[in-house]
Amino acid sequence: MRPVIRPALRAVAVACCAATVLLAAGPGAASADPAPRPATAPPGATRVPVEVPGPEHGGEAGSGSVRVPSQGRAKPALRLSEAERMADGAVTKMIDNGPVADRLDIVVVGDGYTAAELDRFHTDAKEKWAELSAVEPYASYRNLFNVWTVDAVSRESGVSGDPDPATVRDTALGSYFWCEQIERLLCVDQPKVDGYVAKAPAADLVIVLANSAKYGGAGYNERSATLGYEGISTASAGHPKSGQVAVHETGHSLGKLADEYFYPGVPEYEHYTGSEPAESNTSTLAAGPMAGQRSKWYRWLGETSPDGGTVGAYEGGGYYVSGLYRPTDASIMRVLGKPFNLPGVEAMIAGFHQHAHLVTPLAPTGRTLRLRDAAKVAVPRLTGPDGRQPVVRWYLDGREQKRFEGRTEVHVGELWLFDLRAHRLTVTAEDRTPSVRDPEIARTLRSTAEWQVRL
Repeated sequence: MRPVIRPALRAVAVACCAATVLLAAGPGAASADPAPRPATAPPGATRVPVEVPGPEHGGEAGSGSVRVPSQGRAKPALRLSEAERMADGAVTKMIDNGPVADRLDIVVVGDGYTAAELDRFHTDAKEKWAELSAVEPYASYRNLFNVWTVDAVSRESGVSGDPDPATVRDTALGSYFWCEQIERLLCVDQPKVDGYVAKAPAADLVIVLANSAKYGGAGYNERSATLGYEGISTASAGHPKSGQVAVHETGHSLGKLADEYFYPGVPEYEHYTGSEPAESNTSTLAAGPMAGQRSKWYRWLGETSPDGGTVGAYEGGGYYVSGLYRPTDASIMRVLGKPFNLPGVEAMIAGFHQHAHLVTPLAPTGRTLRLRDAAKVAVPRLTGPDGRQPVVRWYLDGREQKRFEGRTEVHVGELWLFDLRAHRLTVTAEDRTPSVRDPEIARTLRSTAEWQVRL
């Protein structure tokens, strides 16, 4: 979780960001003092840390974290009709790549879509998944993902705060712009989101799409204590850039990456004096000491990175102008629309494999396989540019059976068993991607299934 800006500092940062938006908008823009949002949280609502997206017209990927109410209230909800109740909560498996136990499951929920607009929601969900899965390493690992949609029927079309703070709409998830008086911060009622997410068979990551063309989003990057998903990314479905906010936020939730932007001119964030950060993409070490200590992203130093330039140690990151270094100058953890840098790609692949497995047994592992049976598995195909696929290997009682390498099905009769005792047949699939250089991460890119076999 990224640090939460203290009240005094938050006021400075928010004011700075508001000025950035107004300068980008040009002459005739509204006053720098934003109007209050149209609703307040109900009494007793908890407050949670949420990341603010960066300005629409370029600049940094995010604008720090603020604490926002977990619940929002636009106005009293109207009663759904019988037809609306029938449509509300319907679950569709939009992308099916295998059982939930072996795939990373993304749940997409829409807000501000009436029953008559659910077809548009499904189209928007497909478009946002296409945008997300076009970014590396999602593009290479897209077959590790399932994507579910959950229909949330709103009484009114659109969301609160669009086009202005005075606009209030009755929606299923209570989404609203101008959260904490920040125009582009798109907040939701988390308990309502969870109510819909719980309808899906599994959830590792949640995306909320608002029925709006207004730029905005947010990152709720704390792991859900009740449902176990890694975080919520909100985005306006109709804006061409807001999907990049969701990509950036998954860098936090799946890759456990730090923000690589910083706050010039804010005294409390001028220089970092703390201990070495836990995140893999920020460090107190410059390139020389990093290489000497064989720490953080030292294995990537000097390599050309997808986001442009060479991996090194660029001062500024984790919100601090100095004292912390980032791997490259302009990855998506700093600038929207850019790709992940090489250390970021490695961290994302590690995150994917935390939730997805390369081996899905198609023959039951809970019973003994006999002579006429076969051990069979499904191994997802990777779609990377180098064409590299997982390496599949088979073992009998711990001894590798090299003649079966690459196969996904082995018959018991092929094992040449010469006694009546039970034997152990194991299959492994290993992702040997060159995008991972850390041996500790490489050890996690391996999945296994095992059977008892006998004559």
